[in-house]
Amino acid sequence: MIYENELIYIEKENSQIPWIKIFTKEPYKEFSDCPSFLQEELFKKILACEKAMIQFYRPDKINIASFANYVPRVHFHIMARFKEDAFFPECMWGKQQRDKKDLNLADFNDFVKFLIKSFD
Repeated sequence: MIYENELIYIEKENSQIPWIKIFTKEPYKEFSDCPSFLQEELFKKILACEKAMIQFYRPDKINIASFANYVPRVHFHIMARFKEDAFFPECMWGKQQRDKKDLNLADFNDFVKFLIKSFD
């Protein structure tokens, strides 16, 4: 876990790209099931994560997804995408387009510090 407050927590997804997941602590099935204060907290954190990834990694694109078919609870994926990543322009669950290579990205732990500061 890289961040937690009374409403949500954020985890890293192990991947070639910077990829984090934001979960509600309470097991709501759909975003519309969440009370408005939790929807607002999620939206604020999603935006903060997106902006931090853009500033820190300078990706070609940010992907935000919420399927919750395998994990049937509210959570969002925020991913920094690069034209050289193995799946681009496909989604990360799609067909791999090329062999994985080192993208020479800044250290993820440094990103986490940068991200946490953006929450203040």
